[in-house]
Amino acid sequence: MEFHHLRYFIAAAEELHFARAAERLDIAAPTLTVQIQELERDLHARLFVRSRSGVSLTPAGEAFLEEARLTVAQFERARSVGQRAGRGEVGRIEIGYIGSAAFAGVLQSQVQRFRDAWPDVAIVATEHPMEALPDLLEEGGIDIAFARLPMSLPSSLSSHVLLHDVFCAALPSAHVLAGASSPLRAKALAGETFLLPEQALGTYEIGRRGRFTPRIGDAPGSLLAVLAQVSLGTGVAIVPSVLKDVVSIPGVRFKPLAGKPIPSGVAAVFRRHERSAAVARFVAQLRDTVALSIVYPHSGRSRG
Repeated sequence: MEFHHLRYFIAAAEELHFARAAERLDIAAPTLTVQIQELERDLHARLFVRSRSGVSLTPAGEAFLEEARLTVAQFERARSVGQRAGRGEVGRIEIGYIGSAAFAGVLQSQVQRFRDAWPDVAIVATEHPMEALPDLLEEGGIDIAFARLPMSLPSSLSSHVLLHDVFCAALPSAHVLAGASSPLRAKALAGETFLLPEQALGTYEIGRRGRFTPRIGDAPGSLLAVLAQVSLGTGVAIVPSVLKDVVSIPGVRFKPLAGKPIPSGVAAVFRRHERSAAVARFVAQLRDTVALSIVYPHSGRSRG
């Protein structure tokens, strides 16, 4: 029994007239008769009763019709899903992100935009340590990463910047510098214990500008964990400036840094040669996005 036998049988059962069913199927009536006979031989059951008054279904035919309709409907659903998956209209996308991508709203805006366009694609987003994201992408553990640049990427991966940002200092509110009215000079932070956030670039740039080697304390993990430790007086942190507008934690004060802004940015990272049509659609959306810039008042040119 082949799939076309089911289609032929359903047409004949619904029409109860072989000539009309053959016309509906766009085949010759004798061909339909042969196909039905083949199906009956395969099932070892009569499906139709033919009499002078017309054609009717046998009890076996009635039972088989219900199952044949279900089978054809399932086949059509499967074919539709396969076709839509091939076009990237259905599927699943695994996203890995770092905290500042969510705090900046970049992650949410991209996911919502894609869901509005392709509601049948499931998107799962999970926070990961930033250093783990490139390997997860290469190994297929995730499909797209939202990370903070700069970061070293293997040749198999590419990136697209979505947000330009700068660094600022996060201090315990009781810190002697927390009440300073002017931006913090790098050398004023010499001797502090630095807690490393997801991107350590800002910390080491402060050390370079202030001509000191930063004393590194803990690397608590997420940005919220870093800020919690700052609030407890464990140390200071050089963090993305976007946090100052969206995060309020008792015991933490955000201060601008003097001198030329230390740039960073949130970017989407993805495989250069993507095989999933759904993921490729998301990547196309990302590439089509113009990067936003968070602008802060200029803090002066002092670099000391």
